[in-house]
Amino acid sequence: MKPLKSYPVILALPLSLWFSVSALAQETAPEAKMPLVNTSTEMTEGVIRKIDAANKKITIRHGEIKNLDMPGMTMVFQVKDPAMLDTVKAGDKVKFRVEKDGGAFVITEIQSGSK
Repeated sequence: MKPLKSYPVILALPLSLWFSVSALAQETAPEAKMPLVNTSTEMTEGVIRKIDAANKKITIRHGEIKNLDMPGMTMVFQVKDPAMLDTVKAGDKVKFRVEKDGGAFVITEIQSGSK
């Protein structure tokens, strides 16, 4: 009969292997590295309702924003670059890309279409 002192060693080996495999699986799992927000490059269509250049904001009635899982609505967005506001006017149909930055929704790209 083996002394009682060897049992902890026998139990420690399988446990250490289990922790190593578990850590490796977490480190290499693709879902572990995925961002919480889908960073789709798809642009959203909308119509500009109002431009507030002084506050770097734009109001757009838009369709579904898929990368943010947001339904269509009218809302105010901040713009990443205030120069974007010089390329559009109220009533323009646009395509735009928006990202969530902290608690704000920020337009990072906008393309003007026609009225």
